[in-house]
Amino acid sequence: MAMAVAQHRESSSGSIDKHLSDAGKYVRYTAEQVEALERVYAECPKPSSLRRQQLIRECPILSNIEPKQIKVWFQNRRCREKQRKESSRLQTVNRKLTAMNKLLMEENDRLQKQVSQLVCENGYMRQQLHTAPAATDASCDSVVTTPQQSMRDANNPAGLLSIAEETLAEFLSKATGTAVDWVQMPGMKPGPDSVGIFAISQSCSGVAARACGLVSLEPTKIGEILKDRPSWFRDCRSLEVFTMFPAGNGGTIELVYSQLYAPTTLAPARDFWTLRYTTTLDNGSLVICERSLSGSGAGPSAAAAAQFVRAEMLPSGYLIRPCDGGGSIIHIVDHLNLEAWSVPEVLRPLYESSKAIAQKMTIAALRYIRQIAQETSGEVVYGLGRQPAVLRTFSQRLSRGFNDAINGFNDDGWSLITCDGAEDVILAVNSTKNLSSASNPTNSFSFLGGILCAKASMLLQLLEVIRLEGHSLAQEDAFVSRDIHLLQICSGIDENAVGACSELVFAPIDEMFPDDAPLLPSGFRIIPVDAKTKDTQDALAAHRTLDLTSSLEVGPATNHVPGDGSSSHGLRSVLTIAFQFPYESSLQDNVVAMARQYVRSVISSVQRVAMAISPSGLSPAVGPKLSPGSPEALTLSQWICQSYRQVLLYFLSFVPEKCIYHLGAELLRSDSLAGDSVLKHLWHHQDAILCCSLKSLPVFIFANQAGLDMLETTLVALQDITLDKIFDESGRKALFSDFAKLMQQGFACLPAGMCMSTMGRNVSYEQAIAWKVLSASEENTVHCLAFSFVNWSFV
Repeated sequence: MAMAVAQHRESSSGSIDKHLSDAGKYVRYTAEQVEALERVYAECPKPSSLRRQQLIRECPILSNIEPKQIKVWFQNRRCREKQRKESSRLQTVNRKLTAMNKLLMEENDRLQKQVSQLVCENGYMRQQLHTAPAATDASCDSVVTTPQQSMRDANNPAGLLSIAEETLAEFLSKATGTAVDWVQMPGMKPGPDSVGIFAISQSCSGVAARACGLVSLEPTKIGEILKDRPSWFRDCRSLEVFTMFPAGNGGTIELVYSQLYAPTTLAPARDFWTLRYTTTLDNGSLVICERSLSGSGAGPSAAAAAQFVRAEMLPSGYLIRPCDGGGSIIHIVDHLNLEAWSVPEVLRPLYESSKAIAQKMTIAALRYIRQIAQETSGEVVYGLGRQPAVLRTFSQRLSRGFNDAINGFNDDGWSLITCDGAEDVILAVNSTKNLSSASNPTNSFSFLGGILCAKASMLLQLLEVIRLEGHSLAQEDAFVSRDIHLLQICSGIDENAVGACSELVFAPIDEMFPDDAPLLPSGFRIIPVDAKTKDTQDALAAHRTLDLTSSLEVGPATNHVPGDGSSSHGLRSVLTIAFQFPYESSLQDNVVAMARQYVRSVISSVQRVAMAISPSGLSPAVGPKLSPGSPEALTLSQWICQSYRQVLLYFLSFVPEKCIYHLGAELLRSDSLAGDSVLKHLWHHQDAILCCSLKSLPVFIFANQAGLDMLETTLVALQDITLDKIFDESGRKALFSDFAKLMQQGFACLPAGMCMSTMGRNVSYEQAIAWKVLSASEENTVHCLAFSFVNWSFV
């Protein structure tokens, strides 16, 4: 009986397995079958029906499995892969949240200590108010003498070790304590996907910034990266270790000389002579701290640093703590005194801004480490067929080459071309720069006489970063067009944080450029400069773009520089332009003249852009002038509408039947012609409305949004377009035939036709109406001509 039961169970089990197998719900695969399927999955996770059938034919070990069962296996395999990735992602997010929670708890403890300290100081000050003046004076004397540091001999290891220990203590108190009054960095909010927690200093000597974050690298690797400052700090020209000797706990003490580029042509570069202390704490944390060494004769000779101003680094550095589960928690502190007295007053906010230090150094360091960590883990997608490290090297070379061009150091071979002292463009030549390419000698610049750099700096009143737009060449210039390949970096354009610097740097290259290709970087740098005081803002005149190279003096004296102070939320920026040109020795004078004229034309274009996107913009309350000699935008819009109304009322009886529909109504409703709403309604009018000057070659001076869309241009570029360029042949004939009528009667109706945008696209319009715009302020003299293109569309 037992045997019968067993046979019944085997029979039942076999029938169940067969049923499940037939239904495609369950198959037990062998190890060889799984290996074969995994090989196919690695190549194609989602094979087609034909591919699955081909797989069964090519793999005999899969011959007993139905195509439907193979399909189910791949579905399950994709599902498992998705679950694995999601689990890994959730574990990473959980680890980030745990680390961020730990940082926030530490930050909360630090803030509580800061509150307690402020309460104690407040109570102490209240007590001092009721004490005798003599006691107050005595306490003040003691406070003044306490923080003074005695001078030590830099060649004495024992003295340097003492300085290193003091530097360590002061740095840790800034990184984790309340030694500096930290406030949250504007625009930076903590979270699991953020770079980290950022703070800036207030009410302290010098400027300081602080950052905390999680990085998926070990402390030793992070330390190596951060100590190589030129690799990640784009403003660092060089860093040289002069002396290094061991200290306690396996640490080291180094004497370091470093140089920083000047960001503009208006300021000297900075250098530092510092002590750097690397050690490990009892809890396993790695610390790299640094501070300036004082005393005469410290650092390189004066001749080597003649183009630099010696700046001071207060105790700064990196606290790197190993994190549970891998990775590290890093605390960064940068505390500098950049000697703002040595730059023009208008630039001093840049050297007194902790936000600028945070953007350039502190945030840049943390982001660079996280980028390296992502590249190491394979999260970064390769581009241009090159690995991220190669692309990063090109980016660094572009930035370094651009900074070299701006600064023009003598020891790099740069020398200024003699000028009369009132030159708005600075010209420098370099006949010693080696631009040869080892891997591609045919792409070498070695046969050239040298490199010419034309550069200039100016003060802009901007609310946003300038966008440079390229347009195709005119038809008659098409024969000179050719493909140009540029290696380009564009940084900071999308950065909303205060203190961010924007750059557009590019260098011409061959289509297949080698990794060691010679580069001649040129480009633009825009640095926001926050005004420090209201008095400085009130001293600034409205709506001006100025050249600073001939109007500012360097020194501690007070300089009042015109600019724009009309808006409390306005932002001044310093724009630096530098272009490099290779030349042959026999053609140096010709290249100098060309470069000077070219950069001046760029400056002129930028000035027009600055006028167009000034804080007033199209705001009727301020009303910018659209071009030299033009009225404000609000005034011109009123003249356009009033002149159209006069034409409508006076000449309505002369209008042909086909024009009555369009001229029978005003441009704007009567209730829209009051106050500031005129410009707004005209700007958003459905028809394309354009105004052109009355010069011998009429050019456009204004267009509403529909007009700009029709011509595919901007308000700035609009002023380079002539009236005859937009019409085709028949349109020009119609315009010329009715031009006399337009000047006599004050209006004209052009039939349906075609015109052309600046991008070469054809535009059809149902009708074009032209009328004279009269100036109400000059006894009804004709100011310009206005055109309205009705029902236009691209063909």
